[in-house]
Amino acid sequence: MRVFCAVAIVALLAGPVHAQQDGHIPRYGEEDKEKTDQQKRSDKAADKAYRESLGNIPDKGPVDPWGSTRATDAPKAAAKPVAKTAPVKRTKTGSTAN
Repeated sequence: MRVFCAVAIVALLAGPVHAQQDGHIPRYGEEDKEKTDQQKRSDKAADKAYRESLGNIPDKGPVDPWGSTRATDAPKAAAKPVAKTAPVKRTKTGSTAN
């Protein structure tokens, strides 16, 4: 039973490793394959479409993230100080006598 489990684990781990070695990823030192004329034309058309799509994006003005928190008009004069009045005499509302 242990042998069967070990073989199953190795088989499950070998699948992704084998998929990575199919030659789709160029290895160090390998030269790129020559593109066919059709691939070159499609790459050129895709590049042209990309550049045209960039021209369709509207230009936005500069963004001010703090614009809504700052006042846009000139600072106002300081508020006038409140006239001082006679202090209000406070009275106790409860009794501390037992």
